[in-house]
Amino acid sequence: MKIYSFTLIFIIVFGTAFGQEMGFEEYNPKSTLVVPENPVKRAKFTFIDVHSHQFNMESQDLSELIRNMDQMNMGVMVNLSGGSGAGLRAKLKNVNENYPNRFVVFANVDFSGVGTANWGELAAAQLELDVKSGAKGLKIYKSLGLRYKDNEGNRVAIDDPRLDPIWEKCAELAIPVLIHAADPKSFWDPMDSSNERWLELKTRPRRKRSATNPVPWQQIIDEQHRMFKNHPKTKFINAHMGWYANNLGRLGELMDEMPNMYVGIGAIIAELGRQPRQAKQFFITYQDRILFGKDSWKPDEFPTYFRVLETADEYFPYYKKYHAFWAMYGLDLPNEVLKKVYYKNAVKLIPGVDSSLFKD
Repeated sequence: MKIYSFTLIFIIVFGTAFGQEMGFEEYNPKSTLVVPENPVKRAKFTFIDVHSHQFNMESQDLSELIRNMDQMNMGVMVNLSGGSGAGLRAKLKNVNENYPNRFVVFANVDFSGVGTANWGELAAAQLELDVKSGAKGLKIYKSLGLRYKDNEGNRVAIDDPRLDPIWEKCAELAIPVLIHAADPKSFWDPMDSSNERWLELKTRPRRKRSATNPVPWQQIIDEQHRMFKNHPKTKFINAHMGWYANNLGRLGELMDEMPNMYVGIGAIIAELGRQPRQAKQFFITYQDRILFGKDSWKPDEFPTYFRVLETADEYFPYYKKYHAFWAMYGLDLPNEVLKKVYYKNAVKLIPGVDSSLFKD
């Protein structure tokens, strides 16, 4: 007992004195590994960001956005936060009067009225009007499946048949649907020492869910996949690789099952950067159905995406420790695969993109 007490006192006194007293949140060592470094500030090919959010585009000075886009070689930004009706038209007016070929705007649907008479048909009709106004696609937020309830207070499932007129209208109009369903599965898992997202959940506790809040993770994902299969003529872009970037074998099976499902890489580059060989093979195999997207608009974070996709660099840092405490490795993708991911797939999928911006 005396030995234990002395050891504890030594750790407290001398550990603190030598700077060893810290929590896991603060521990963030700099690597001493010396390897070739090839940071990439500007994408090798002009690219389309299919996953961006500009909430005030109706009044925004777009020239600053254009400067940032040009610096990183972004040809087109897809603003997924277009809204609907008058708000959408205001955003499109600003775009069309200033930089009509540099921005694409997607419409959104308000699901709060599900269950009222003819809701699906009315929502589809509004979407058609929004497309006639200039919207080039539909963005579905994760609120569908997590928070939206019908007029009787029941959770609206992603594959609820009352939503079918919307997906059918998208097929009719030949516009893609970019959909975000659920969140990483770790948010539903126990928050213990084995949870890979422990630090994120500790520093951002509102992201933690119980195993059944509002339903199990797998239930939401299965609803999404059933909806894709029920509407094979509609093109769906599954945001964040459908939260299967950490299981590319399973994602490949899903891609084979659902040929109308494409995937965007927004916010999951850390998953790809820790498995460079497997990820590279996945990109080569499914090169016609992967699209570049970033999600949050933070220009200083794009170079990590470029470096993972373009280089063969080893063990370089990610920009958010709480999001990924591991290092990145480059996929060193072939040029033709890069071109498809950066712009060719998006040009094929999204109507009206100015293809003259992109040079082979």
